[in-house]
Amino acid sequence: MKPHLRDAALRWIADDPDPATRAELQRLLADVMAGGPDDELADRMSGMLRFGTAGLRGPVRAGPAGMNVAVVRRATAGLAAWLARDGVRGTVVVGRDARHGSEAFAAAAAEVLAGAGFAARTLPGPLPTPVLAFAVRELGAVAGVQITASHNPPADNGYKVYLADGAQLAPPSDAEIEAAITAAPAAVSVPTGGDVSEVDVTGSYLDRVARLPRGTARTLRVALTPMHGVGGAVAVHALHRAGFTDVHVVASQAAPDPDFPTVVFPNPEEPGATDALLALAAEVGADLAIALDPDADRCALGVPTAESASGGRAGWRMLTGDETGVLLGDHLLRTGSYDDPLVATTVVSSSMLRSVAQAHGARFAETLTGFKWIVRGGPGLVYGYEEALGYCVDPGAVNDKDGIAAATVACDLAATLKADGKGLPDRLDALSAEHGVHLTRGISVRMEPGPRDAAVARLRDAPPQGWAVTRPAPDVLVLRREGERLVIRPSGTEPKLKAYLEVVEHGDRARAQERLDALAATVTELLGA
Repeated sequence: MKPHLRDAALRWIADDPDPATRAELQRLLADVMAGGPDDELADRMSGMLRFGTAGLRGPVRAGPAGMNVAVVRRATAGLAAWLARDGVRGTVVVGRDARHGSEAFAAAAAEVLAGAGFAARTLPGPLPTPVLAFAVRELGAVAGVQITASHNPPADNGYKVYLADGAQLAPPSDAEIEAAITAAPAAVSVPTGGDVSEVDVTGSYLDRVARLPRGTARTLRVALTPMHGVGGAVAVHALHRAGFTDVHVVASQAAPDPDFPTVVFPNPEEPGATDALLALAAEVGADLAIALDPDADRCALGVPTAESASGGRAGWRMLTGDETGVLLGDHLLRTGSYDDPLVATTVVSSSMLRSVAQAHGARFAETLTGFKWIVRGGPGLVYGYEEALGYCVDPGAVNDKDGIAAATVACDLAATLKADGKGLPDRLDALSAEHGVHLTRGISVRMEPGPRDAAVARLRDAPPQGWAVTRPAPDVLVLRREGERLVIRPSGTEPKLKAYLEVVEHGDRARAQERLDALAATVTELLGA
């Protein structure tokens, strides 16, 4: 084996404060030294997990390229140093989900923060990410840390940072914190201990969510799944407090389970992930189906329909993120009383929200992808969403996406429509009649960074005839022509090139679908998929 790889592994083992991961890496190193392949060891020692705008995320395993106590200690030491750069200390609240390693990682983060002189406050047990985001502002904290990998595969975990405004990190803070992590001492040398105590804000969070409904109708039967995540009990309590008591939960997915045994991929967007939910909805005669992702910051809605669509079960279909996003935005603007409100969505989401905002006299902001940008879209924000099932319906309380609050507002809308003999599809039809049919679709092409960058450069320098090109960010291209839009951007986490398509057609859904299919074929050819 390569001497530098052996030496790096031995140094990491010596500096790892966790006996379990020390032993794990020792076994792997011994296997390599006995003549085994070194690919796995080289991968683990390839460098520290990168600290980006979502914090850290990676497989739970020993070594610098994994999520483990040593990595969490150093990351927290860097965060603490960055927070204390002006000499000020304060409260930092730490939460966690129920994934493998989450309890130990949350404890490690709290101990390091306390050792750095902060008042570390931990949430009681595994709770949804929106509760942590709420707690930051509720407690007047200087920051918050949530241990979660959201809807990543079961082998992963992560470390997500919120600032004092309750919003996710945004550049340049992420780069500054990463530099502080690089300068942090070895994990075994990071000071720990001090002021750590538990605090529970769940009741205050539920009280806030219970006040979100605007209508008086509460007759609604709901099928719900937390998808083996931590949102189930909190969501049911929230809906009950809001007056929606006829809630049926998918039994096989109700309890937190870090192995996610009944789904291939714990993401409501994935094909098949909501099959059990829609089966329950059909069985109990539900009016609305709700799927939360494992940390409950995202929410997907399913509706009864005369025929299956978008790959859904016969009689039910899941709404797209854009459909739900426009429905919730329109509902909040129609029923709320605001002073110069702003609504926001991203450049890859449906443009219908712009038209809806104009109809209600609201301002509109189009941002780059991610809630770190949406919630910073401008003053007076009352609503924001992204097409990937993220909805911020109460930015005054949770300055981030919140699947539980969104589900409660969706129930308010669905119950109000039901009282009038209608459903969410009827409201979608009405919005399409008023603002035009807006159809969206995503295309993802697996592509290594070199060919991916070349494809983007080719489209930038020689766009198809008739398309106007803009660049809202260095790595994002927006191509527009009459009634059509194409956004191209590289994935931030995978070797993929992503394309987001939209067509707008006034009065003819079938024609809009034809145009979208044609555009998808053209884009697939352009990208060489």
